[in-house]
Amino acid sequence: MTISTGDKLPEATLGKIGDSGPEQVSTADLTAGRKVIIFAVPGAFTPTCHAAHVPSFIRNRAALMEKGVEEIICVSVNDPFVMKAWGEATGATEAGITMLADGTGAFTKALGLDFDAPPVGLMGRSQRYAMLVEDGVVKVLNVEESPGTCELSAGEAMLEVL
Repeated sequence: MTISTGDKLPEATLGKIGDSGPEQVSTADLTAGRKVIIFAVPGAFTPTCHAAHVPSFIRNRAALMEKGVEEIICVSVNDPFVMKAWGEATGATEAGITMLADGTGAFTKALGLDFDAPPVGLMGRSQRYAMLVEDGVVKVLNVEESPGTCELSAGEAMLEVL
C-alpha cells in the first residue's frame, strides 16, 4: 500500500555520516513535533536528481523556512558515504539540506514508493516525490509520474502549497 496524505509516516532508520562516522537517524525523531519536508530521488548523482531536484530545494530553502519548515531532508536508496559526497558536490550540505541514506530501501518500501528500472541499473529505488510532514503525519504528498520528471516534487511546487 502506498502512503497517502493524512497517514502517519512509517518508523524507519536512515543513515548519514557524522563527525565520528556512520550514524543512524530515526524517522520518528526527525519528525516528532516538527514540520519537515522530505524529498526523495531515484539515485544520487543521476541526471534529473543532480541537475534539477536538489538544486530546486537549494534555491527555495530560505523561502520554505520562512513558511515554518524546520528541516529539508533528501532521501535516496544509496549508502551514507554516497549521500555525504553528493551533498558536498551539489552544495546541498552547505545550503543546510540534510542528506540521508535509505541504504536497504526499507523506508522507501514501507512508503510503497519503490520501483525498479533494470535498463539503467536502478533496482529497489525510490520514486521521485516530496512530502510535507507535520509531527509525523503526511500533510502534502507530491509523487512524480516518471522518475525523469521533476515538477510536482520540486522545491517550487512545495513552496506553492505552503
